[in-house]
Amino acid sequence: MLARTTTVAFEGLEARPVDVQCAVSPGLPGFSVVGLPDKAVSEAKDRIRTALSELGIALPSKKLTVNLSPADLPKEGAHFDLPIALSLLAALEIVPPTRVARVLSIGEMSLDGGLVSVTGALPAAVTAAELEMELLCPEACGAEAAWVGGASVHAARSLKALMDHLIGTAPLPAATAGRIPEDASPLCLRDVRGQDRAKRALEIAAAGRHHLFMVGPPGAGKSMLAARIPGLMPPLSAREALETSMIHSLAGTLEEGGILHRRPFQEPHHTASVAAIAGGGKRAGPGQISLAHNGVLFMDEFPEFPRAVLETLRQPIETGEVTIARANAHVRYPCRFLLVAAANPCRCGMLFDPEQACTRAPTCGEDYMGKISGPLMDRFDLRLEVPAVEVADLSRAATGDTSAATANRVAAARAVQAERYAGHDRVTVNADVAGDDLMAVAEPDEDGRAMLLQAVDRFRLSARGYHRVLKVARTIADLDGSECVRRPHVAEALSYRLVSGS
Repeated sequence: MLARTTTVAFEGLEARPVDVQCAVSPGLPGFSVVGLPDKAVSEAKDRIRTALSELGIALPSKKLTVNLSPADLPKEGAHFDLPIALSLLAALEIVPPTRVARVLSIGEMSLDGGLVSVTGALPAAVTAAELEMELLCPEACGAEAAWVGGASVHAARSLKALMDHLIGTAPLPAATAGRIPEDASPLCLRDVRGQDRAKRALEIAAAGRHHLFMVGPPGAGKSMLAARIPGLMPPLSAREALETSMIHSLAGTLEEGGILHRRPFQEPHHTASVAAIAGGGKRAGPGQISLAHNGVLFMDEFPEFPRAVLETLRQPIETGEVTIARANAHVRYPCRFLLVAAANPCRCGMLFDPEQACTRAPTCGEDYMGKISGPLMDRFDLRLEVPAVEVADLSRAATGDTSAATANRVAAARAVQAERYAGHDRVTVNADVAGDDLMAVAEPDEDGRAMLLQAVDRFRLSARGYHRVLKVARTIADLDGSECVRRPHVAEALSYRLVSGS
C-alpha cells in the first residue's frame, strides 16, 4: 500500500513543498526514511513508533519506507514528524488515504502522541494557501498560521485528535488568528533632555530610512535616542507585517499566536559573530539584520564589533538582502533595515573633554574610529556628534516635540514618498532610489546644486556620498512640504555628512 501527503522544507523565507510518500511492502521488517533527511528527520521513526504504541497502534512486521521528494532537497527539522506519521497511518489504512493526500502538515511528535510547536508555521501556511490545501499543525502554531487568510488551518494537541478529524468522528474547528496585544506606552522623544539636533536627525532618518551614525561621550543619550526611532516610524503595512513575521516565525521569536505589528528593533551585543548578525548556522537561519527587516538595527559600541562583522554589513545595506552560502544551497533573506550605529569618540570616551581625555588624545580617537572602514562609513547618510548633557539640564522641564507629533510629520513625508514611488517594485522610500530615478526626483535648484558641487570639490565626496546627500536633501524637502529640493535642504543634508568626529 502506498500513501502520500505534503509538508514543506524551508529555504530562506520560501517553504518548498515536499511530497511525503509511505510504502508498506513485504520484506525484512524495518522502518527507513530516505530523501536526504538530517539527524532530526531520521530520528522521527523512533518518536513515531513510540507515539503510535501509546495509542495502541502496532506497526506490522513489514518493510516500511518513507520517501521525502524531491530527494535532492535537504530536509531539516523535527516538523517532518507529523507528515511522516500521517502518511504511515494512511498507508496502513487507519485514516483515509484520499483525505491525507489533500492536507499539508507540520509538527513534532512527543513520545505520548502529543504535538509539539515548531518554527515556520507562517510560511508553511502561505504555501498551503498557494497549493489550496488544508494545513494541519500543533495547537500552539494554529493562531500564528491562521493569520494567512487564504489557508484553512486546523490545529490539535495530539495525533489522536488529528486522526479523529481526518476520519470525521470529531472534526476540529478552524484555527483563529491570535489577538494582537495593545501597544505599551511608547518611548517619547521628550524623555531625552536637550539633543535637539540629534532629535532632528532621528526624524530625517525615520522619514527616509537613512542610516544614522552617532558619536558622543558615555551617558550622552545615544541609546535612548536610538530606542525611540521605531516610535517615529509608521506602523507596518499588511504586506510588511506578513513578510517580517515570516522571518521571525522561522527564527522562533514570534509571540505565541501573534504577528508583528510594530517595527522590529534589534540591538545585538558587540560580541556577536558573523553568523549571528548576517545569518547562518546549521539550518542557515536568519540573522539580526534579517530580524530587523522593515525595522531598526541598533549597533551600540560600533567600533567594538569584529571587523569581519562590520564588513559583512556593506553589501546588505546596498542590496536589501543577504545571501547565506552553504555547500549545497544558497539561502536568501530580505534585510531592508534602518541601521543606527553609536560609538564613543575613543576607547575611554572622553576625547571631547580636554580635562578628562587620556594622554594619547587625539591619536586614541583616530585609532578607535579607524576600526571602521571608509567604504562602510560612506554608507551612513547621517552622521552627528551627540554632546554630553549638563546635569543642570536634567532637572528642567521637558521641551521639544513629542514622539507622536514627530511621527505625524514622518507619516506625512512617507505618504508623499509612497505616492512618488508607487510604480516602482523595490523603491518605497528615498533611501532606496538610485540612478536616473534619483536625479529625476532629487535634482536641487540652481543655488542648491552650486553648493553641493562646491562641497564635493572641497571635501572630496565620493559618488556614493554625493548621491546620499541628494537622498537626504529630498527627505528634508518632503518633511518641509516642498516639491523642489532647495539650497537650505542641501545645506542641512551636508551638515550631517561633514562631521569631524566621524
